[in-house]
Amino acid sequence: MAVAADLDRATDSRWDWVAEQTRTYIASGGTQGHEANGVRMLVLVTTGRVSGQPRRTCLIYGRAEDDFVLVASKGGEDEHPDWFKNLQAEPRVGVRVGTRRFSGRARVASPAEREALWPQMVRLFPLYEEYAQKTDR
Repeated sequence: MAVAADLDRATDSRWDWVAEQTRTYIASGGTQGHEANGVRMLVLVTTGRVSGQPRRTCLIYGRAEDDFVLVASKGGEDEHPDWFKNLQAEPRVGVRVGTRRFSGRARVASPAEREALWPQMVRLFPLYEEYAQKTDR
């Protein structure tokens, strides 16, 4: 299970630009990388479903009351991103949002929640709508 302490020792995303952004975010203690190009980012640590090792990635987030909202878009590819597959296998996570670090438990939004959250997330990052058009998932 991933926890906040894993933020410092987790393996970074295989995507070079995401890994670099994540390392900058972590190295700065959350003072750099939280906001970029008008969107807010967090660092999510999951437990690798195959390896059992902590994995981290930087993701755009929205808010719904006290919850953080993430979109598993993978740029519109037909398969879910690895971090989402990891959450399906083990929902306990570590999170850095700005300078704040905490452990949490992820869950998939219900269809009714998703219907309400989707427009909010598209307003935050309009490319999500294009990604959605590329896939049936």
